Amino acid sequence: MFPCIDTLGAASAHERGQIYGREAQDRIQHSVVTYARLFAACGIDWASACERAMRFELVIEQVDADLMEELRGMAQGSGQSLGSLMALNCRTEILPSTFLADAPHLKEAAQSALVNNRAAGLPDWLADAPWDGALKDGECTAMGVTAAASRTGQAWLAQNWDWMGRQRQALVLLHTQGPSGQSITTLTEAGMLAKIGINQSGFALGLNILRSNRDGSRVGVPVHVLLRHLLDCRSVAHARERLHALQSDLGLGFGAASNVPCADAQGQAACFEVSPAGWAEVTPTDGVVVHTNHFVCESLLAEQAPMGPGLSSHNRLSTAGQHALKTPIGQAELEHFLRDESDGFLSICRSPDPSVPPESRVESVAGIVMHTQPPAMWVACDVPSRVAFEAVPLAAAADQFNGLQDQASAV
Repeated sequence: MFPCIDTLGAASAHERGQIYGREAQDRIQHSVVTYARLFAACGIDWASACERAMRFELVIEQVDADLMEELRGMAQGSGQSLGSLMALNCRTEILPSTFLADAPHLKEAAQSALVNNRAAGLPDWLADAPWDGALKDGECTAMGVTAAASRTGQAWLAQNWDWMGRQRQALVLLHTQGPSGQSITTLTEAGMLAKIGINQSGFALGLNILRSNRDGSRVGVPVHVLLRHLLDCRSVAHARERLHALQSDLGLGFGAASNVPCADAQGQAACFEVSPAGWAEVTPTDGVVVHTNHFVCESLLAEQAPMGPGLSSHNRLSTAGQHALKTPIGQAELEHFLRDESDGFLSICRSPDPSVPPESRVESVAGIVMHTQPPAMWVACDVPSRVAFEAVPLAAAADQFNGLQDQASAV
């Protein structure tokens, strides 16, 4: 299992960040080296990435000032600059809208960025690999199951997180808390505030990267900050309210595109597509909602950025849709879904392609299954077809969960 970092006993947001930074110091450095190379492949050196990320400081303060304090504490605890921690948490916003497309014209800019990174002392973990587009094949597949389609009568959420295989060495399980005081468990890359997780109210969420033509056109809420913010929600309805508030009431909007699949203890599930142009909701069909890495909401279809021929988003969505028909769905069915290898190296369960340099292979780094009532999480700590799903101890105790049900039912 991945290392567990518990910050629930901290007296302040700054102390939470210090604990996280100190205990994940080596893994945060691993994330910095990974993303320095990824940004360089897009023609952005690490110093420029940090500078771009710092533009989001005021927005994060407006969303939740404690999150900025946590990032400052994390920088102090890990020995990294605040800019580096900001770059990790704004990585989706820094990546260009062409990230999922073929962009050979970036090769010259990439070489210049690599020279700058080396001069700054950042190692190039792809130094011996030939130039290719392997770093631009990040994909994920998610499924939300409502109570109506569930074998257990409660909602489920499951996804594979497909990314650079080396980032498996950066993953941590973080026990932390939201502004309401409820506890949160999230599987995330070291240095990031959150990624895939569940809270003690039984609200679960995940992440699928999308790319919009307008990515980077405005400073809006970074997606990993959004994930941590939404992990304080009590239900899908509550998350919907938070998204409306960020877009319409506060006027902050979103800096880049992503999809956030959700499920809750009231038996609901949905996917929320966000982009600089706004957000929209994908509702379940016959009790199940699936998503991959392209927009499906009609109001956002025009936002879709070009996607390279090596991506399998539409094919995986079709395959996921076949699994969604096989109701009722429970844990066994979801694990089977996440282990689907029917489309070879571009499957829902993605094994690393041996024709790609080992350092840059994209694969299913981990698989996650979450049950909403009572809250529970199982994680496959490698390509899901190769390993068992293991139960993860959550931050919340059962009695804490039961004490929040009356609050959740009111939302």
